[in-house]
Amino acid sequence: MRRRITLPLLATGAVVSSLAVAAPAQAHGYVSSPPSRQALCAQGRVPDCGQIRYEPQSVEGPKGLRSCHAGIAHFAVLNDDSRGWPATSVGTSVTFTWVNTARHSTANWEYFVGGTRVAVFDGGGRQPGATVSHTVNLGGYPGRQKVLAVWNISDTANAFYSCVDLQVGGGGGGPTPSPSPTPPPTSPPPPTPTPTATNPPAPGGTWTAGRAYAVGDQVTYGGSAYRCRQAHTALAGWEPPTTPALWSRV
Repeated sequence: MRRRITLPLLATGAVVSSLAVAAPAQAHGYVSSPPSRQALCAQGRVPDCGQIRYEPQSVEGPKGLRSCHAGIAHFAVLNDDSRGWPATSVGTSVTFTWVNTARHSTANWEYFVGGTRVAVFDGGGRQPGATVSHTVNLGGYPGRQKVLAVWNISDTANAFYSCVDLQVGGGGGGPTPSPSPTPPPTSPPPPTPTPTATNPPAPGGTWTAGRAYAVGDQVTYGGSAYRCRQAHTALAGWEPPTTPALWSRV
């Protein structure tokens, strides 16, 4: 009788243990500046990216990978070097900024060119801010380069991945890295009205979980107006007042 009871309990423990290992990290983030490949897709600057356009922050996989898509099949476009990704023209010292749409304790951040790690920044096991910036010296890697940025989470086996295409040292790189909305014009608009895509309220007017928002969409929440800073699909818990990386108050 004792043997029949003990074996099911052991089996139950094994199932619980396996579920704990398989659970994904409750954190999300990506490099927004200079724009990573997923940022370019989210901004609509590279067409036909598929699902990554709506969740650039979700490129999550086991630690130790060296791919742009973390081995996720429906994000495979990020690993396709033949797509003609725009390369941002930069100097030899580059500041990378992560947008952390959900924050999580951090082991470190790593930066790779090819198979070489060119920089590492200790996270100390602490929870990062909504944005985190690192300045990396790429003076030894002139010309066009693909930099792999990795955010290693401290209390899970997972990491987040972003590939950034650069023209190091300048010389005909690509678009400027700023994803900020264009400043208002200083002179009256021409007779034909200018497009208002960055100004009208998002569909429905009120912030809604489950809805995809683009840069510049405007919503209301709690009696206040907010403008979208980064393209994303809204989730419960990502309300505008609590996610300054995604929304700025108008």
